[in-house]
Amino acid sequence: MKKKIVSLLLVGVLTMSAFAGCGKKEAAKDDAATDATDESGANAMYVSDDENTLTAAAWDANFNIPALKAAEKAFQKENPDFKLELIEQPDSKAIENAVTTAAQSGNYENLPDIVLFQDHYFQQYVTNYPDAWQDASDADVDWSDFGEEKLSFSTIDGKHYGFPVDNGTVIFAYRTDILEQCGYTMDDVTGITWDKFIEIGEKVYNETGKYLLSMDGDGNDLPYMMLQAEGVSQFKDGKANIADNDTMKQIIEVIEEMQQKNVLLLNNDWSGYTNDIQKDAVAGVMNGNWIIPTIKQVEENSGKWEITSMPTLSGEEGYASNGGSSLYITANSKKADLAKKFLAYTFGGGDGAVDTYDAALRDGGVITTCISAGKSDVYQEGVEYFNGQAIYAKIVEMGSHVKVVEQSDFHYTAREKVAAAITNIHNGQSVDEALAQAQADLEFAMED
Repeated sequence: MKKKIVSLLLVGVLTMSAFAGCGKKEAAKDDAATDATDESGANAMYVSDDENTLTAAAWDANFNIPALKAAEKAFQKENPDFKLELIEQPDSKAIENAVTTAAQSGNYENLPDIVLFQDHYFQQYVTNYPDAWQDASDADVDWSDFGEEKLSFSTIDGKHYGFPVDNGTVIFAYRTDILEQCGYTMDDVTGITWDKFIEIGEKVYNETGKYLLSMDGDGNDLPYMMLQAEGVSQFKDGKANIADNDTMKQIIEVIEEMQQKNVLLLNNDWSGYTNDIQKDAVAGVMNGNWIIPTIKQVEENSGKWEITSMPTLSGEEGYASNGGSSLYITANSKKADLAKKFLAYTFGGGDGAVDTYDAALRDGGVITTCISAGKSDVYQEGVEYFNGQAIYAKIVEMGSHVKVVEQSDFHYTAREKVAAAITNIHNGQSVDEALAQAQADLEFAMED
């Protein structure tokens, strides 16, 4: 089998560079991700000439890679000759840089058939490089089998480009033993207002010294999740929506009150945030469900956690999503039909979806965004660490309720500016002044 290999020189996003080093490479063996690497340590991108082989670039050997291997095995029941050759990258940035470099050079020939892409970044890359992707709208997929919010990232101008993979639905996990110690149950923290949450959190801190919520104060996702649960965005009609956003103001005031009353612990960075969880400093964790492995690091707390929905301003159960990714077919793929069949059959809810997602859940913790696949026996199983609760079925069900809110290429910029406002407010600046500054800073960045 002949393949074309190009060593990818990783560069910063939007910098000009070129691919270097062409050659032949034998087939990857034993279903392992390829090991040819460039100078930066990223695996080389390549395409395969074999008609039954697709190449796919992804990151995370403990999460995404097992899910793709599960999909390969499932599709081999339909096509025994099929092979998925995985090009493992160090992180998502490596793939983003690969697409950028190819687009800037005007040559997509060295991209693989399929790439895994972060949801929040994809629309920006379609805007900047519309010729890099293939429309997958005609794939044999029941798109209604996915939550609207998940599809909103990969559906542009009515066209479906992506096949959703991992589920970013937000969970609120609580230490049930600590709640019980303070006179509460999970029912008491489900379908409540943020005001009631603060009341409960104050008592928990006063009696146990533990915070009921924590977050990375630097990469602060809390405002976004709280806003989405209200059905509100940081953007409106393509423009910044911070200073005159009444819901934003209420949420920021709640965040400051939680800090003042020792309900919320905002650490300086991600490492501090995860350490708070693993060092048993908190009695509650709210984030995308990918935070579950971090929670489970503390083995002695097995059986002491359960999950539920988020509080809201009104007291209705709140649902949000944070993170997640999807698979996309690149312009370079000469086997787009095979790619569509493979992705539709597995991640797209086809006959191999249950096998794919059951194995992906067991091997790496990837949770389906496909609603029907989340009804399997594996998803209905109770999880010992979470007090026997069938958390994975619950996560899929909660994900179906997440509201669609306006997204923007400047999602992470907005997160940065609002996080700075939260810090300034805590240091004494008024809410109105801090949000006005965040609005101005975001508008400046969007005009640049």
